[in-house]
Amino acid sequence: MPDKSTSSEVTQAAAPETVSAARKIYPIVKYGNSILEKPTTPIKKFDAELEQLSEDMFASMYAAQGVGLAAPQIGLNLRLAVVDVTGGKNPEAKIVLANPEIIHAEGEKREEEGCLSIPGFRGYVLRPQFVTVKAQNAKGESFEIRGEDLLARAFCHEIDHLNGVLFIQHLSMLKRDLIKRKIKKLRKQGEW
Repeated sequence: MPDKSTSSEVTQAAAPETVSAARKIYPIVKYGNSILEKPTTPIKKFDAELEQLSEDMFASMYAAQGVGLAAPQIGLNLRLAVVDVTGGKNPEAKIVLANPEIIHAEGEKREEEGCLSIPGFRGYVLRPQFVTVKAQNAKGESFEIRGEDLLARAFCHEIDHLNGVLFIQHLSMLKRDLIKRKIKKLRKQGEW
C-alpha cells in the first residue's frame, strides 16, 4: 500500500540490489502476475532467514514509498506482511505480521487507497475504522494489535494481499474495468 502523502507514481526497482546493512531491495510485482491473486502459504519456520526477509521487505517498502508490503508483492508465496504507517520515520512503528488474521473489526470508513502493485491507480475503498489483528512476529511470538484509521486500512489491505485479494476488487465493477483497460493499454505500449 503506497504512502498517501507521496505522488501516485511509484519508482520500481529493476532488480534486487544491496543497500546499507546488507538490505536487499526487491522489485515490486505488478498487477497481472498470478501470484498476486493466490492465497498464501502459512509460515511454519521462524528463523534468522525470516527475520532477514522481514527487514528486506521493510527496505523494499520504504524504497517504493509505501506503508505496507505483503510477500506476494515481491513474488513470494508466504503469509507475511510488513506495515509502517510512518514511512520509516519511527522505528518503533515497524510491524511484522506473520500468519495474520483479523479477529475483530468495527466501524466503517471510505478512503482513497492505492497499491504498490498497481502503481498510478487509486480508488475509494470502504474498510473498517478499527481492526484487531492476531499474528506472529518474525520470531514466531504471537501477539494481538489494534489499528485505527490508516493503520487499520493498511492491516486490511495487506491481509487481503495474503488472501489473494487486491484493492481493486473492492471497487465498483465500472471503476475496476476502467483500471484493467488502462493497464492493458499500458502493457501493449510496453509501459507496464
